[in-house]
Amino acid sequence: MGCCDAPGLMPIEDALNKMLSLVSPIDDTVELPLSDALGYVLADNLLSPINVPPFANSAMDGYAVRTAELNGQPLPVAGKSFAGTPFRGEWPANTCIRIMTGAQAPEGADAVIMQELAQVSEQGVLFTVSDVKPGANIRPIGDDILQGQVVLAKGTRLTPRDIPMIASLGIATVTVLRKPKVAFFSTGDELKPLGSELEAGQIYDSNRYGIKPLIEHFGCEAIDLGIIPDCPDKLKATFEEAQELADVVMTSGGVSVGEADYTKDILEELGEIGFWKLAIKPGKPFAFGQLPNALFCGLPGNPVSAFITCYILVQPMLAKLAGHTEWRPQPSIPATTRSAFKKQPGRTDFQRGIYTIENGQFVVESTGNQSSGAFRSMSLANCFVVLERERGRVEVGETVNIELFNSTLY
Repeated sequence: MGCCDAPGLMPIEDALNKMLSLVSPIDDTVELPLSDALGYVLADNLLSPINVPPFANSAMDGYAVRTAELNGQPLPVAGKSFAGTPFRGEWPANTCIRIMTGAQAPEGADAVIMQELAQVSEQGVLFTVSDVKPGANIRPIGDDILQGQVVLAKGTRLTPRDIPMIASLGIATVTVLRKPKVAFFSTGDELKPLGSELEAGQIYDSNRYGIKPLIEHFGCEAIDLGIIPDCPDKLKATFEEAQELADVVMTSGGVSVGEADYTKDILEELGEIGFWKLAIKPGKPFAFGQLPNALFCGLPGNPVSAFITCYILVQPMLAKLAGHTEWRPQPSIPATTRSAFKKQPGRTDFQRGIYTIENGQFVVESTGNQSSGAFRSMSLANCFVVLERERGRVEVGETVNIELFNSTLY
C-alpha cells in the first residue's frame, strides 16, 4: 500500500481482477433468427458460405471492354449487362458491352470504362482515355469476403454493423450464447416509485432507471424486482428469490455503514463477501461477493456512485460472463484542463467532464457539481476525467487522462 492509499480500501484494479477471476463465461447456446440476434454474443466462429461478391461485377456505370482491343477506334455496343440481368450470348471481337454498377462482368471482360469517358456515336463508343489497365473498375469474385473465411470471431457481440454483413452471406440463423440474467432492486425506506407523492424525508428511486438500461446495453437480460424496504426479512427473501432467477444479483443502497444497511449482513449469512469498500470516488461502498447460485454486486445508494460503479466495475464482469471476448475498456487520452478539479489523494476519482478538440488537441472542463448525489453532472458529461489515487487538486492548464464514454452511454 502506497503512502497516499486510503487504509482499508481496495484499489479498483485489484477489485476488478478479483471479480474477473471468479467469473466463468456462460456456455449455454441458442439458435436465433438473424433478425433477433442483435446484441447477442457468437458462440462459434462465423464462416462465410459464399464468396462476396459471388461473381466479378462492375464498380460503376460504363462499358465493359477487353483492353487488348482498345486501339483508339470506336467499339460497337454488342449488348447490355444490368444488375440481376447479365449479358448472355456470344461477345463478338472488337465490341464493348454496356454495363451498370453491380452488374456481372461478361466473360472475357478485364476492365470497365466509366461512361463519363465515353463518346457515343453511330460508329460505336469512342473512349477518351488512352491507358486502361486490366482490372480497372471490376470487383473480382471474393473481393470483399472469401468462401470459408472467418468473418466474425467467436465471442463477438453482434452490432448493427454486423447484421447486414451476415445477411449478405445468406445466413438466416446464428448460434449465440444466451444473455446473462441480472436481477436488481433498490433498497431503502426513503425511496418512492415514480408517480407517487413524496412525504417528508422521501426521494424518488432513480437508480433502477439508470441500472436497467446499463444492464441491457451491456448485453444482459434485466430483471427488475422493484424497491425493497429496510426490513431484514424482506431483504433476505428477495435475495433468495433473485439468486434463483438470475446469474447476477445487483442492489443499490444498503452497503454503507448506517444502522439500516442490512445488505452486507444478509450477504454474509447467505453467501460470502469478496470485498467491500474500494479506493474509488464516487462509489467507495461497493460490495462484491457470491451467493449460492449467483454472483452479487452491491452498488452504493447515491445515484452517481451507483451509475459509475456499474459502468466501471460491473460492465467488464458482465462482458466476461456473457462470453464477450472482444470487449475492451476505453483507452485513456491525455487532455489539457480548462477548469480546475478538486481532489484529495487516496482514491481514484472519476469526475465528470466535457471534452472538446482544439487545434487537434483534447481539452476538458468540469461539468460543475461533482457530488455523488448530483446526477445532472453525469447527464451533461461526455467523458470521465480519471484522476489517479495519489493525485491532489488539478489546476487549469495541467494534463489529465480522460476516458470517452463508450456506446453504452449513448
